[in-house]
This record gives sequence, structure tokens and C-alpha cells, in this order.
Amino acid sequence: MKKLEILTHPDERLEQTCAEVKTFDKQLHDTLDELFDLMMDQDGIGIAAPQAGILKRVAIVYLDDETGVIEMINPEIKYISGEDTDVEGCLSFPGIFGEVTRTDQIVLSAQDRNGKTFVMEADGYLSRAIQHEADHLDGVLFTSKVSRYVTEEELKAMEEEAE
Repeated sequence: MKKLEILTHPDERLEQTCAEVKTFDKQLHDTLDELFDLMMDQDGIGIAAPQAGILKRVAIVYLDDETGVIEMINPEIKYISGEDTDVEGCLSFPGIFGEVTRTDQIVLSAQDRNGKTFVMEADGYLSRAIQHEADHLDGVLFTSKVSRYVTEEELKAMEEEAE
């Protein structure tokens, strides 16, 4: 089996709407496992299937906290509230960071790897990560939402300030 790789912009597949997943089988489980491994190899906190050239409504978010790994198949954001602006990056845009305003609180409805529907609430950074990955499934890239680009030096200074 061919090892998955991150597609980088301007690959056209990144801007396509993905197909709904209807079959929950071993192939889907393998894809989820491979996407997770690819995300971890790239030091990411989220990945969407189109970032690996798979045009299906599949994404993963993992903040390395008590929330654990969130596998989202056919995700839908059902409720939004509040607003927050923060810096984002993307595995498909190496070295590019920008300020993006997103909804601060969401209710997510999605299916797990076995097709079972789950609903969860998220706020803050988790909400942002889920929205970022869900956008990928509709071909929406974070760069279309950036209000201001941030240099790597500015980002490092922000991180040091936060410590």
C-alpha cells in the first residue's frame, strides 16, 4: 500500500468538496489509522482526508489532552456561539500562519469509525481545530479566512509570551 503524504497548496484536491462516507469497513479503519500516523509524523493537531488526497468526509483532531482522539466522519456543525480570533497554521501550508476569526463554541454531530453517530460540544482551541478540519471537507482553506498573516518570528514571540 502506498504511504500517505501531505498535499500542499496549490494542489487542486485541497479545494474540492468531499464525498459522504457510506461504507464503514476495514478500509475506512485503515485510512483513519494511516491519517492519524501521518498527522503525528507531521506534528499536527488535526488532519482531513483531502490533505492526503482522499476526497472523503473524514477528519481527525487530537490535541494530546483528556479529550483524546476525535475521529469525525461526515461531520456537521449543528450549533455555533461566540467569536474568537487566534493564529492558525495548516499542514498543507508549511510555514504560513495567520489570524483567523472563528466561532468559539460549537456542537458537532459526526459518525465514528463504525458508523455510530455522536454529538459533542467543543469550545476554545478544540472548537477551532474541529472547524478548521471540517472546512477542509468542503474545500475551504484557512487562508481564505485569514485577517492578518503572522511571521514565524511573531509566532515564536507570541508563544514565549504565553509561557
